[in-house]
Amino acid sequence: MSTLPARPAPPSVRPLAAAHFKDALRALESGDRPAAVRALLDIDPESWTGIEHRLALLGEDLAALLTLAAADVAR
Repeated sequence: MSTLPARPAPPSVRPLAAAHFKDALRALESGDRPAAVRALLDIDPESWTGIEHRLALLGEDLAALLTLAAADVAR
C-alpha cells in the first residue's frame, strides 16, 4: 500500500502582520496612501510569503487587490 506524500504546510501569516495588512487596507479606504504604505512596510518577509500564497489561492495578487481597493474608494 503506497501513501501519498505529505503536503507542505502553507506559509503562515503572523497575527501582527495580518493587523498591519488590515491597517493598510483601512488607510487606503480613507485615502491615506502614505499610511497604507507604512503599514505594508511593517509586514515581515515570512508573512508576506503567506499573504501572497493566500492571494494566489483567490486568483489575485497584491497589486490587483490594492488597485481594486483604491478603485472602490474612488467611487
